[in-house]
Amino acid sequence: MKRQKRDRLERAHTQGFKAGISGRSKEQCPYQSQDIRSHWLGGWRDAIEARNTGLFR
Repeated sequence: MKRQKRDRLERAHTQGFKAGISGRSKEQCPYQSQDIRSHWLGGWRDAIEARNTGLFR
């Protein structure tokens, strides 16, 4: 059970990262659940930071 939850959270983080790299707005987060939403936004923030440091263009 815990592994399934962790996988879901990791997937949300990865999807958020991909959204951030592609330039999508954080308001376009598809999740309503606070826990999953926070992981998606964490990935989004990581991507924005990576773009700002020049890792992705």
